[in-house]
Amino acid sequence: MKNSGKPDFAAGIIAGQLPDGGLMQGEVNGEDVVLARRGDEFFAVGASCPHYGGPLAEGIIVGNQLRCPLHHSSFDLRTGEALCAPAFDSIPCWRTERIGQTVYVRGKREPDRKEPALPSPPDSVVIVGGGAAGLSAAQMLRREGYQGPVTIISADDAAPYDRPNLSKDFLAGKAPEEWMPLRPPDFYSSKRIDLLLHARVTAIDVRRRQVQLADGRSYPFGALLLATGAEPIQLPVPGADASRIHYLRTFADSRALASTAASAKQVLIAGASFIALEVAASLRERGVAIHIAAPEHVPLERALGREIGLFLQRLHESHGVVFHLGEMVAHFDGRQATLSSGSRVDAGEILIGAGVQPSLGLAAQAGLKLDRGVVVNQYLETSEPGIFAAGDIARWPNPYSGEQVRIEHWVVAERQGQVAARNILGYRERFAAVPFFWTQQYGVSVRYVGHAAKWDAVEIEGSLEDKNCAITYKLNGRVLAVATVGRDCQSLEAEASMEAAFPMTRKGAG
Repeated sequence: MKNSGKPDFAAGIIAGQLPDGGLMQGEVNGEDVVLARRGDEFFAVGASCPHYGGPLAEGIIVGNQLRCPLHHSSFDLRTGEALCAPAFDSIPCWRTERIGQTVYVRGKREPDRKEPALPSPPDSVVIVGGGAAGLSAAQMLRREGYQGPVTIISADDAAPYDRPNLSKDFLAGKAPEEWMPLRPPDFYSSKRIDLLLHARVTAIDVRRRQVQLADGRSYPFGALLLATGAEPIQLPVPGADASRIHYLRTFADSRALASTAASAKQVLIAGASFIALEVAASLRERGVAIHIAAPEHVPLERALGREIGLFLQRLHESHGVVFHLGEMVAHFDGRQATLSSGSRVDAGEILIGAGVQPSLGLAAQAGLKLDRGVVVNQYLETSEPGIFAAGDIARWPNPYSGEQVRIEHWVVAERQGQVAARNILGYRERFAAVPFFWTQQYGVSVRYVGHAAKWDAVEIEGSLEDKNCAITYKLNGRVLAVATVGRDCQSLEAEASMEAAFPMTRKGAG
């Protein structure tokens, strides 16, 4: 066998080569393996995160967990179990043995298939919404051993897909369509998950415990999860041909925009949201000229602060994007747009990227308590017992700030779906995960942990221009959030530091 240059863990390594808390990548019988040390214990697990293939040897150990540097998935070092999203699948584990000062990695461990005794499972579970929260909840119900009926009702025409990629690699033409589904088609039948596509729930009958569909069908539920997500903010554009206006929320939207981009010479984007900037970067990779008109004077200043906003603006400008900041699109005349200043921009196609708003119609009809979202308690349960909410619509008590918050992040939605599922089964697990999101533009990734709606101090360590920095947002001396560029481990460490004040924020912590 050709020597790969990696340590052969089957042949053993000296224990002292790996410090406490350290990670080392090697191989066993040709498979890539990460060896981890925690005190005097050694663990051997698969080297790649099943989410996006992140290099786990470049992550960190937190308690008994190994965390991925890319998107903060977490795995149990003892069992390989995926403890929280965005990874859903476990990683393989190997047995380790220490003889004297040498540590050997032996054969693979078989996964523990013991069925747990569920505290108080409902007769059936209905999930309204086929996005991040809905799918992760359905998967978790089955992982926890729930045997009752599980139904996902989705208004989308496609099975759950990787929504963050709609504005990133797929739109840029770097990710083929077959990569987009989060699960293969036979997953749903094998897990006995009834997935209804292109199906719209029109009413929730709280008293009779059933949902009514637009086609007349009704589904009873023992427990209900609302995961209806968000909708793009619609902007009226006087004079614009409706066929030339694009919004980006669904897989169909992204396919349509990608098809248009194949022949478009120039696109005007109204708004400078995360989606808008990611779309701009993706379309520039396709060679499309981009103009961005937005009312703010610095992109994303309210979310990330002036420093990162200006950095991202300069990054886009270095790739040829033209900004019209402090401007709105006033009207269209043929293929020209007139901005609020009176200046004119050629625009063959228009993308509206003004953000999203939560889809609250069903929750309002059901009489659930609302406050700029569906109000839930620490267990993600709404004002109606047995009805839970997760994802973009949920407003929950954030233990870090002491405020009710609603956060439109993909990973937050997935983690809420998982916790909601366990609470549907009666576990009474509070949701206290540190919010995390990432954006990627022109190959530059910004990772953000925590949540800072406002701050009074910003501390910058390193250099944004060198794409190697950490930015800390503080209020009254307290760290609320940390954004990093080129410092993935520091992002993980910041997350772990925030969790330390709330020691059971993730399943399997310890």
